Amino acid sequence: MQLQDILFSQGFGTRRVCLGLVQQGLVLVGNDLQPCLDPAAVFNEQGLTFQVQGERWQYHALAYLMLHKPSGFECSQKPSTYPSVYTLLPAPLRQRGGGAAAGVQAVGRLDQDTTGLLLLSDDGKFIHRMTSPRHHVPKVYEAQVKHPLDSRQVGRLLEGVVLDDDPKPVRAQACEAVSELHLRLTLTEGKYHQVKRMVAAVGNRVESLHRSVIGGLSLTPELKPGDWRWLTADEVSALSKKTALTS
Repeated sequence: MQLQDILFSQGFGTRRVCLGLVQQGLVLVGNDLQPCLDPAAVFNEQGLTFQVQGERWQYHALAYLMLHKPSGFECSQKPSTYPSVYTLLPAPLRQRGGGAAAGVQAVGRLDQDTTGLLLLSDDGKFIHRMTSPRHHVPKVYEAQVKHPLDSRQVGRLLEGVVLDDDPKPVRAQACEAVSELHLRLTLTEGKYHQVKRMVAAVGNRVESLHRSVIGGLSLTPELKPGDWRWLTADEVSALSKKTALTS
């Protein structure tokens, strides 16, 4: 692939901008990061390392990311009240691919006051597999509640509760009281404010909510709120296999 096309695909600007970056000597290529002034120079993009205006980058045909979402951010490209979670990512990840649907997209959403594991990708098939109701991808939530928990509340969440917008009961795949005020739920659906509404239906209230696991993938403990990392090939493969098995 030509160098200018590599830069464009990775989100470093329009084709014209990428052409200019190369011609101005702002792009260093290869393991030894040598400058390349020819926008049409051809490189094997797989595993290619390069640097643009001092920012080191590695080529990824498709992006798969883990983000530790902090409180006070909306999972929207056009937020209404709080800043967008996408502002936590570097510009190339928000621009890669070009076009109207440029950049990575959140794989499902978390409320602005909910923290924890958020996946992002520009792979449409992956996003669909992870969010489609028919795949029943399990997600684990840690809820701090207002009132002490009891076995009755846990039992009702496992049996199923009726929410106000659907007569069909919604149940937790797994549920346990970790402590008096700490509830751990595993859900396979993604209804609006589902955890908060389920907990309210059994007479309690969620004070804070954190998602710790998606499809067996846990939030990296060392990842601080607002930080992100690339998923490994093995992690992407494991997530894809889990959704394939449940289809």
